[in-house]
Amino acid sequence: MHHALVAGYLGWTLDAFDFFVIVFLYDTLAREFGVTKKAIVFTTFATLALRPVGALLFGLLADRYGRRLPLMANVIYFSLIELFCGFAPNYTIFLILRALFGIGMGGEWGVGASLAMEAAPPKWRGILSGILQSGYSSGYLLAAIAARFVLPSLGWRWMFWLGVLPALLALYIRTKVPESEAWKQHRVASTGEVIRVALQHWRRFLYLAVLMTFMMFLSHGTQDLYPDFLHEVHKVLPSTIANIAIIYNVGAIVGAMIFGALSQRVGRRKGMIAALALCLLVIPAWAFGGTIPVVVLGAVLMQMGVQGAWGVIPVHLNELAADAARSLMPGFAYQLGILFASPTNSIQYALRERFGYSWALAGFEIVTILALTLLLWSGAEEHGRSFVTHHQQEQLPPSD
Repeated sequence: MHHALVAGYLGWTLDAFDFFVIVFLYDTLAREFGVTKKAIVFTTFATLALRPVGALLFGLLADRYGRRLPLMANVIYFSLIELFCGFAPNYTIFLILRALFGIGMGGEWGVGASLAMEAAPPKWRGILSGILQSGYSSGYLLAAIAARFVLPSLGWRWMFWLGVLPALLALYIRTKVPESEAWKQHRVASTGEVIRVALQHWRRFLYLAVLMTFMMFLSHGTQDLYPDFLHEVHKVLPSTIANIAIIYNVGAIVGAMIFGALSQRVGRRKGMIAALALCLLVIPAWAFGGTIPVVVLGAVLMQMGVQGAWGVIPVHLNELAADAARSLMPGFAYQLGILFASPTNSIQYALRERFGYSWALAGFEIVTILALTLLLWSGAEEHGRSFVTHHQQEQLPPSD
């Protein structure tokens, strides 16, 4: 079990690192390429918008041919694209590369999450789901550390060149990670059959896509522009912003584990709603705090709640998915959500020009939290559902 979890966690951590590097480079890249900061913010839209392509491609491959090989191919792909970003000579090439990176980023989550959740014993799924999803915050944390220490000494290109290191993860997957027993039991004869299975559950899939759209509003709406918010509104220095990001991402990792474990006791939806309640309560400090200590406290608690809700997502989506399409359905719904939510940064940046930065962030998230609560309250849940027959999961040796 633990090798599958490590592979999923590290894949998502390193994928997130490669994405979040750019949020610390808006001003730097705008100067480097001679474009506006809004143009650099737009590259995040390009990355997010292409993620469904990766989810569809790698999800189909994983449900047809197994989890391991598609995950290895995915890790190598996004690592090489990130390396090439460091060599970009102009804005146009950089934009194209960030869009191509989105394909790799979109493919990793569905494959890695299905591999990890299928290996996890049902009684441990909640906490392990939180650990898996905390890889996203861990990646953000590593990006903040790189912005604090690598950027000032080596320059922005090294921020991307470091992104080639995840390719080494493919070797670990190749040598240590066993194929999913659940996939072996439910494998189908063709990719067309995977698609047919998914289409038979179209109502469930549609619900998951809508849910994930608002989950993306929650995460990207509280994370992507927040370093820039600290700089513009509170005049915080870039090195201090990186330190603050490190602190609130530690809170995010803790939150994912706490609420993931809570979902094992009270259910997936109630666990997520509890995390959303925390988000709502801390908005005044997070967006309107008058002093840096208050803002930092608000940011830590906000990310505990945001990633607390997200910590339940891997297990919740995998339990709701069809057996023969467990990589495709959660992964594609997840990434369609990011496609629909991909204008988040641009919308918030435009709202900032009309209502001010604080209200742009706060108003957007209040609406998002209320909508998510309604979706979860009225939605479905299959807490503890078995992925294999005769509970073979429980019989796997600890080293599997």
